[in-house]
Amino acid sequence: MSGMFIQAIGFAGVLLFLISYQIKSNKVLYFTQGIGCAMFCAQFFLLGAYSGCLSLVVIILRNTMLMKYDEWKIIRSRIWVPVFIAVSIVIMIYTWNGWISILPLLAMASGTIGYWTNNAKYIRLSCVVCCSPSWILYDILIGSWGGVLNESITILSILISIYRFGWKNLGETDFGASQKTAELEVERVR
Repeated sequence: MSGMFIQAIGFAGVLLFLISYQIKSNKVLYFTQGIGCAMFCAQFFLLGAYSGCLSLVVIILRNTMLMKYDEWKIIRSRIWVPVFIAVSIVIMIYTWNGWISILPLLAMASGTIGYWTNNAKYIRLSCVVCCSPSWILYDILIGSWGGVLNESITILSILISIYRFGWKNLGETDFGASQKTAELEVERVR
C-alpha cells in the first residue's frame, strides 16, 4: 500500500480531531473523536503499529459508551475506568513491541480517567498533560505524521477552547451530573 495513502488516512483523522475540541457538547465531542480514532486505527494497522491500533479500538468503544453517559446509569459507573485500563494492559502485553507499547496505554488510561469525570476541564487537562504527549511520541516512533500533527493541533485546539470558553466556564460538572446541567451552567455564566 502506498505510503502517501497511509499518511493521507491520518491527515483525514486530523481534521476530525481539530473540530472535536471546539465542540461544547461532550456527546458530540466523543462521536467526532470516535470517527477520528477509526481513521487513525486504520492507519496504525497499515503501519503495523498494533498496540496503538487496538488501543484506538478500546477508545472508540469508550467514546461510544460515553455518548450515552447521561441516558444510561450503568455507563456512569466508575468501574469502567479500571475495566478499560485492564483491557489496555492486556492489549499492551499481547502486542508488546518494547517500551513503545506502553505509550498507547498511557494515552488511553489518562484519557479515560479524564473523560469519566464528565467534566470539560478534566477532559481537556488529561489530554494536554498526558494523553496527547504520549500519542505524539508514539506517532513519531511509528511514522504517523498525521498523528504528530493531530496531537500538536489537539493541544493547541484545547488551549484555544479554554481561551474561548474560559477555564471557569468549562463547567464544574463532575461524575454523575447531567450534561444538560453543565451546558446550561456554561450558558448561564456567559
